[in-house]
Amino acid sequence: MTSDFYITQILPFAPIIIKICRAYTNNQADFEDYYQEVCLQIWRSKDNFREQSQWSTWIYRLSLNVCMTYLKKTKNSLQQFASDSLPDEVVDDSQKAYGSGAYQEDAINRLYDAIRHLSEIDRAVILLYLEEKSYQEIADITGTNANNVGVRIKRIKDRLNKLLNIKEV
Repeated sequence: MTSDFYITQILPFAPIIIKICRAYTNNQADFEDYYQEVCLQIWRSKDNFREQSQWSTWIYRLSLNVCMTYLKKTKNSLQQFASDSLPDEVVDDSQKAYGSGAYQEDAINRLYDAIRHLSEIDRAVILLYLEEKSYQEIADITGTNANNVGVRIKRIKDRLNKLLNIKEV
């Protein structure tokens, strides 16, 4: 991967990738593995981008697919993956977005913990909703029907409220 491609095509979307990877991981080491895998797959698949959607939509969809696939692989394997640290500019972005580190702010940690209890598709939908994507954009990215997105979001919010309230008691 060239540094120019990383800087121009991936780094501007690092916050998106970080949020998605964080929703599918439980610790910093796994987060770093997922982040690296997403970046690698973006680079490998860049020639498959057909410009039928925005680059950001494609990044969302590819990131979600990679995380869901990687999650299934790691669940089926006892092998631990080693990872290098993230580039400094990504660490800086995650610190800006999440406080002093990707896993250090209590309220955000509780929310991500609750999100991790959702199904894979519900995780994707709520992350996109939190990014203020329209129902149509969410449908395009997740491959679902825009008419069902609103109902799904309502149910996800109810489930998250229950999960968060149980943890407060």
